[in-house]
Amino acid sequence: MNFTSKSPLPAALDPIVAAVLEQLKEKVEAKDRIIAEKDQALSAAEGIIQQLKEALRAERVARYGQRSEKLSDLQLQLLDLEPGVSSDEIEREVASGPLPECPENTQENRTPTEKQQRARRNHPGRNELPAHLERIEQILACTPEQCTCGKCGKETRVVGYETTEVLSKKPAEYFVSVIKREKRACRCEEHGVATAAVPERIAPKSIFSDEVIIDFLVSKYCDSVPLYRQRGILLRDLGIEVALTTMNGGVLRVGELLIPIVHAMKRDLLSSGYVQADETYCGVQTPERKGENHKAYFWQYSSPAKGVVFDFEMTRSGEVPKAVFKDFSGILHTDGYAAYDEKIGAEGMVHACCMSHYPERGFIWSSLATMVSVGTE
Repeated sequence: MNFTSKSPLPAALDPIVAAVLEQLKEKVEAKDRIIAEKDQALSAAEGIIQQLKEALRAERVARYGQRSEKLSDLQLQLLDLEPGVSSDEIEREVASGPLPECPENTQENRTPTEKQQRARRNHPGRNELPAHLERIEQILACTPEQCTCGKCGKETRVVGYETTEVLSKKPAEYFVSVIKREKRACRCEEHGVATAAVPERIAPKSIFSDEVIIDFLVSKYCDSVPLYRQRGILLRDLGIEVALTTMNGGVLRVGELLIPIVHAMKRDLLSSGYVQADETYCGVQTPERKGENHKAYFWQYSSPAKGVVFDFEMTRSGEVPKAVFKDFSGILHTDGYAAYDEKIGAEGMVHACCMSHYPERGFIWSSLATMVSVGTE
């Protein structure tokens, strides 16, 4: 086709048009060459992929035996996900027929749905177990069928392990400690018999060791397992029937040993200059009231950054806070209970009342709160 003969442009411009067309033609030819090179590279890549697929299938068939030749690539892939596959499982898979192959190039398979993306974002993943825990390996051997190659009949060799970590627990092991105190004497019989000293124990006359008593405490106060249930566990697991008072005696002995710590906490609390106080009742069983609970009280004393101290008393009498705050001259913040209204502290103590329980005196607390915030006595 002669472009110059049909060009509406003047004859002087025809050489320019011809040059532009020549440049466009060269660009088109260059792009055609690039496309041809990419098609060639893509064809080569597809060939390599096909070869790898065939090699992978051949390797899987060799691993699972000649019967697995009837399985589809998807079924062979699923078998690879199993930690161990027996010949019976392969036979059942062959008998079930091939699974339909999933199309690889559809938009549905290429792009996950919004629901799938949200599920992947929200999934926490498998928890990693702490590194400080002891690792005990448990090796699971393959079946005899897996130890023999299904193609050549030779014995297979171990090439690696599929590793999974799960949290396990050793059951508590109870045993009897036999304490034998050595006794010594001289043949001259003048100095008598010397016996080794008695070891220090939480409850010296108890049948329970210190470790068992501490376990009672952790189960009762940290895991909310009452002593009567722990007594039932001992009877169920060990066949040991022990009186509940024996277990309770060990727990009470620990409480006695902790009393000096409670006193130190209380002294530290009262030295802060600001204490919050309150009380709440709790039911207590006593010999005096059979069939019903006695009304006892927990008195609570606390201060910011100083912790909390509980004082158990069988009464709600005002004598209880009087004994606690007799030397206290700081700020005491309470509700409107009348026991706190009396002169229970030392000279200079300020009673800061709760605005909800004692609104007519609540303005005192509003000014004292400012004093505490700036550290003013």
